[in-house]
Amino acid sequence: MISAVADDPIEIHWPDGRISLAPAGCHWLDAAREAGFTIPVGCLGGSCGACEIDVNGRTIRACISTVPPVRGRSLTVALSADPYW
Repeated sequence: MISAVADDPIEIHWPDGRISLAPAGCHWLDAAREAGFTIPVGCLGGSCGACEIDVNGRTIRACISTVPPVRGRSLTVALSADPYW
């Protein structure tokens, strides 16, 4: 079995059906922009929560997070629902 190289891109499945590739460590907002997907933002400092996304079921704040290295080389993104935004 061939193992994935650390520099191999991660496949990202966006909520609108788009699929893109991004390297581990890439800022989430940059990965989204490159894919043509818009993540809502507010403070850009991680405190307001406007940019929360669910990545494989785990909620993160995209403005202060990066694409993680993953064993399966694939991530699924969903927008978090916040009734206040």
